[in-house]
Amino acid sequence: MDAAHQWLSSTAGRIATCAHSWMQAVHWVAGSGLYRPARQHGPKWGPTTLLIAQEISKLSVCRPGIEYLMRKLKLSERTVQYHLGMLREAGLLVYCVMGTRASGQPNQASVFERVIPVEFDEALGIRTMLRNEGDAAYKRVPVGAAEEHRSALGKLAKKAARKVRKTRAKRAPKRRSRCTPMQGGTSTGSSAGNTYSPPESKLASGEAKSPTQKNSNRGPKKLNKIGRRYQLAKELIQLVPWLKGASVPRIAWIVRDCADAGWTALEVQAIAEQERPIVAAKVRRPSGLLADRLGSLHLLFTTPERRQTAVQAWQDSRIQEQARHADAAFNGLGEGPKSLAARREMDEAFAAIQSQLAGDKPDVGLTPLASIDDLTSEEVVGLRVEGMQRPEVILEMLEVLGELDTRRLYTSRLVDQALALEAIAARRTLTPAF
Repeated sequence: MDAAHQWLSSTAGRIATCAHSWMQAVHWVAGSGLYRPARQHGPKWGPTTLLIAQEISKLSVCRPGIEYLMRKLKLSERTVQYHLGMLREAGLLVYCVMGTRASGQPNQASVFERVIPVEFDEALGIRTMLRNEGDAAYKRVPVGAAEEHRSALGKLAKKAARKVRKTRAKRAPKRRSRCTPMQGGTSTGSSAGNTYSPPESKLASGEAKSPTQKNSNRGPKKLNKIGRRYQLAKELIQLVPWLKGASVPRIAWIVRDCADAGWTALEVQAIAEQERPIVAAKVRRPSGLLADRLGSLHLLFTTPERRQTAVQAWQDSRIQEQARHADAAFNGLGEGPKSLAARREMDEAFAAIQSQLAGDKPDVGLTPLASIDDLTSEEVVGLRVEGMQRPEVILEMLEVLGELDTRRLYTSRLVDQALALEAIAARRTLTPAF
């Protein structure tokens, strides 16, 4: 029965005169095989449907709230809804008033009417009539039954009088093993059953073989796509300082495209830090920063060669960065303050030192040195003062010591100043083109 005919005003059935006759109709629908559920999923008509119908037949006012049936029959909400829908589709329940669910107010249960379908009366030869002229068709009452169907009605009456009980789930019987400590029991049976045990001679000679052979060709387990993502996320958290403490599932979701493309943890770090370096102390949301840095770069670096080029460029930039800050690790001397006023004060201090040491400047040779690590603090200060006075000494040191050691010795600031002065002098010597 469709939804339009599940109302009392539009039904073709008649109101059941008592709960017993309605349960007869319920059992007849269950055994006739005429009803087919409209939905293909969910439970089918069975003992649970009869159990809910039996509980509904006990109500004086047919208002079976879903929560009431759940509590009474120990069923889930979805199960109760499914079986109430099947009773309506079978023409056994029709709406009088549909329940409401207004916000801020308690839910109102629907009011139903127990109805006997017209197919039940036709199949069993039950004659009906209206008591008063002008009454609706659903107010018909039975006045008799065909003689040939009285035995079928008697069988349905017995089923309706029988109480339906909830079926219990079948459980496998527990087998208790007999405890015979120190083999002192009287049972002669063995718990091993019919297990075959080869004789000791065959076991010693190696003739007997196990019936279940082990697969010796089994190699290590291969990670699937999800496992590879989680593996890359764990490697990144261990490798990258600013990802420390991040959530592994969240990082795995962010790098899912990179992991599927076969990226390594070093490639992900290099491409994420290629624009500008990241200070771990200033990172508050590592996963958000990683997602912002990667973006859709997996569509750009599609080949291992491109990713290797990016890694090489990132490593070169890291070497230059370490060279610029290497003097901080040399005798505890830093690169200098960042602000302009502090630099001006430092220049004035160096100028005062230069004026004091102008007469008795230490004689520091360049050739006998095997390494700049052999210099003392006084010698380093003297060389830096000489580099401030004569930038050409720094240029000569670049050829002798190399850029890394020269920056460690003179600081990157003095080396950059010397290179800038050299570039300005080279531009001045050029002949104008006009």
